[in-house]
Amino acid sequence: MIEQLLQPTVQEFIRQHANDDEQSLLLKHKTIHGLPASLIAWQISGRRKSKSKIPLYYNTANMVYPPGVNLEQSSSEETAVFKASLLQRQLPAAKSLVDLSGGFGVDSFFFSKVIERVTYVEPNAELIEYAKHNHLQLGAENIRHIHSSAEEFLESLTGPVDCFYIDPSRRSASNKKIFELDECEPNIISILPTIFAHADYLLVKAAPLLDLQEGLLDLNSVKQVWVVSVRNEVKELLFLCAKNYSDEPVVSAVNLESDHEPFTFKLSDERAVQAPVSDPLTYLYEPNASILKAGAFKVIAATYALGKIHPNTHLYTSNELINRFPGRIFKINTHLKADAKTIATHFPENKVNVITRNYPLSPDALKKKFKLRDGGERYLIGCSGEKQKFLLAAERLK
Repeated sequence: MIEQLLQPTVQEFIRQHANDDEQSLLLKHKTIHGLPASLIAWQISGRRKSKSKIPLYYNTANMVYPPGVNLEQSSSEETAVFKASLLQRQLPAAKSLVDLSGGFGVDSFFFSKVIERVTYVEPNAELIEYAKHNHLQLGAENIRHIHSSAEEFLESLTGPVDCFYIDPSRRSASNKKIFELDECEPNIISILPTIFAHADYLLVKAAPLLDLQEGLLDLNSVKQVWVVSVRNEVKELLFLCAKNYSDEPVVSAVNLESDHEPFTFKLSDERAVQAPVSDPLTYLYEPNASILKAGAFKVIAATYALGKIHPNTHLYTSNELINRFPGRIFKINTHLKADAKTIATHFPENKVNVITRNYPLSPDALKKKFKLRDGGERYLIGCSGEKQKFLLAAERLK
């Protein structure tokens, strides 16, 4: 099938119809250049998705793409590069890595750029063919491809490995999204002892929805955690597990494609520190999504000497501008009364960006109540303090 997809006429059709609607294409054609139209349609769709998600693949000729769900579960180029650099820093002596959940092979490829020998393991024979072809197109000749489940591969393994990597499938048999580690495929918890019989390290990629504390309890040998966001959207949780490790792990909140340094702390720091409560002052601070997912609610306030609007309102404030704060920064222009006349006077064009945190109304409900539309440079921020609720007119500084 791959050879047929690589025919010049087929590749030219895929390029020429890059922006076509796949459903319209399927209505017009049953076959295209002798191939099922559905196959061509998912190649067009996959290539289009890779333009932003995996630009290296998009910009490389004669790449092939799997069905949409496999591409959806694949790492982006940004996060795959981050993971490869992470292993290069954390395990500089590592020469061999086994990816127990090969999938579309994006992570395996980027690992092969920094690790001498990579073994890609995947139970789906069709996916292996796609990944193997693409790896060779990219010049990665140090990847060995194995058609096997993770469990079967581990049973047959005899020698040591420097590090394992696993990104389990987060789809159930009925195609429902799941995220608990013991529900994913393969079940990491059940194979953990076998993994540590062959290696001292395991890197686990988990879904953003997984509770961080639950992941730490399930894996119980975690040395470090990274909460990774891209453009302030949490994309994955990474757990570096070390054989027999029992000390407290370090947690790092990372926002890729920003100039913010990772925010690193321990959960015991969060438990020990106190965050003073303060009504909104001159500046308002909203931490990056990765910091909030990591649970650094009080330690972020202590680190930057900020007041917290309310114990359950994750907005922070100060009279001093702290430009290095890892998140959005607003300057509060005025406190507003929650009545239509005040709002209309302050936003005469009815255009504003609305944010609410621990506030009775959602942004949409607030916009509906005061007949506001999204847009412009100004912000309306609703939040709750300890004794009252606030509506703040603000401008974004960063």
